[in-house]
Amino acid sequence: MRVIGLDYGTKTVGVAVSDEMKLIAQPLLTIERKQANKLRQTYAAIEKIIEEQDVELIVLGYPKNMNNTEGERAQATTEFKEALERRTGLQVVLVDERLTTVEADRILEDTGVAKSSRKEHIDKMAAAIILQNYLDVEYNKTHS
Repeated sequence: MRVIGLDYGTKTVGVAVSDEMKLIAQPLLTIERKQANKLRQTYAAIEKIIEEQDVELIVLGYPKNMNNTEGERAQATTEFKEALERRTGLQVVLVDERLTTVEADRILEDTGVAKSSRKEHIDKMAAAIILQNYLDVEYNKTHS
């Protein structure tokens, strides 16, 4: 069984998946939608990934403000989390995602991805960072 990581944005959802041992996160894809509040196809795409990848848990980036407060995006993410749990029957764990997009951009730059191509990779890379952070914490809990 695997874990997926999601980076939920206003018009995209970056998706990453763990290996079966739940040690390594890999960017998978970015789900795009035309309007922020049109989520039916987004949910369907996530449900398909869950089935194809044999997923048992969802990790969702939680966008707190830099001062640790919760704003509009955090509220939208909480609503998305609740809908995912209802639709999939899986637990959704929220993970602090502050600065993951900045880190994803830096990684893409360091690996030589052209600035013009980064937009298509940034969300799934941010999802991989969110998921890897979760996997690392869980590994350290069980191996310390």
